[in-house]
Amino acid sequence: MILNTTTAINGENGRRWRPAPAIFVSAFLHAAAVVWLVAHPQAWPWALGVLGANHLALFFAVLCPRGQVLGPNLVRLPPAAVRRREISLTFDDGPDPEVTPRVLELLDRYQAKASFFCIGEKAAAHPELVREIARRGHSVENHSYHHYNAFAFFGISRLKREVDAAQGALAAITGRSPSFFRAPAGFRSPLLDPVLASRGLRYVSWTRRGFDAVSGNSTRILRELTRGLAAGDVLLMHDRVPVVLSVLPALLEQVSAQGLKAVSLASACADERVE
Repeated sequence: MILNTTTAINGENGRRWRPAPAIFVSAFLHAAAVVWLVAHPQAWPWALGVLGANHLALFFAVLCPRGQVLGPNLVRLPPAAVRRREISLTFDDGPDPEVTPRVLELLDRYQAKASFFCIGEKAAAHPELVREIARRGHSVENHSYHHYNAFAFFGISRLKREVDAAQGALAAITGRSPSFFRAPAGFRSPLLDPVLASRGLRYVSWTRRGFDAVSGNSTRILRELTRGLAAGDVLLMHDRVPVVLSVLPALLEQVSAQGLKAVSLASACADERVE
């Protein structure tokens, strides 16, 4: 399949970027500090203090994966999906040649659909597996190209390269540009939102997660994922850790018992208008 390069990278429809209030405040403080220093050069310690406090606040915002301070963040499905009793299962850090195929088998067994936030570099190494994810009716989404731990602290040019490289690789493999993005480890840069907006990508975190990337205790993971489970929830797991294979059947059994339906993010949000 031949893809238009611009479409593959920028998405079918970019959205209008509206700076979050925190970005407005930060820009105002920086401009005010410059004016203040021009008028009162001796006040530089106060100006540095104000800017330091501003940067500290932004740093803490980065460390709040489910926050809205740095821009729109999908932590729950839209109301229409809630009315349909839908939830979304999302899997990060794949594809993994050992774990992902078994995850796909379990999802098929329970007639569940999910969204896979793939690392571009891994996708390029296992394109057939990525195509199989899409062929089975799941959505393939963007989780950056290299999954650098320091992603949240990159400058805007490097953020663009990471997002675009993954977007292009995944679109070339599946024939569909991802619609959603999740940052590595969920730590989001203050500079990320305009990059995503121009590429038509929506930022997604989660409603609840099981910490399966750091814990091998399947009972504890299942408890974290199902405590208060309700329609509209977005669940975070990882298809690179074997423990997910022991958690997923019990999770899907509970989803079914509660009359919920597991769908991909693309399906859950298909009827939602985003500007």
